[in-house]
Amino acid sequence: MSLLTVRDAATGAELLRSSDAAEIAAALAPINVRFERWAVAPLPAGAAAEEVLEAYRPQLDAFMHGTGAGTADVIKLTPDHPQKEAMRQKFLAEHTHTEDEVRFFHEGAGNFIIHAAGKVFDAHCTQGDLISVPANAQHWFDAGQEPSFTVLRVFTETSGWTPHYTGTDISERFPAVTE
Repeated sequence: MSLLTVRDAATGAELLRSSDAAEIAAALAPINVRFERWAVAPLPAGAAAEEVLEAYRPQLDAFMHGTGAGTADVIKLTPDHPQKEAMRQKFLAEHTHTEDEVRFFHEGAGNFIIHAAGKVFDAHCTQGDLISVPANAQHWFDAGQEPSFTVLRVFTETSGWTPHYTGTDISERFPAVTE
């Protein structure tokens, strides 16, 4: 189940908790984060990346046409991946990118946590969720101790996806919320 938890960045006080997709989208809109639900393609569990891309081609083409993005791919991470902890650590620290970070969850879940407007917006994304974090937004991503997801990534330029770390400890003070 999708979940948005909004907390005050100074005090940690919870300001909002919602699993309603429309309320999540409305709460994220003022910080220019796009959130929407897409129908999940009827693919077998663990489908190949090419099958996942092809199944979402109509939605991807429309999305990319509307945003100016130029390419998409699929990334999978499973609990048995030998470098799962190193991959997880890479994104746990607050960082920015020079282009929007767009993800659609075909399978699994993960938390995009955005630090903006004096608040921490923790979006627990699950199967069927699309999230687009705008360029230069301070954020981090947590796929959990046992990461398991298949996501479509959408890029304008893959070089724009390089993380630029802020050097703050805020991600340590605000761990991901999943329930």
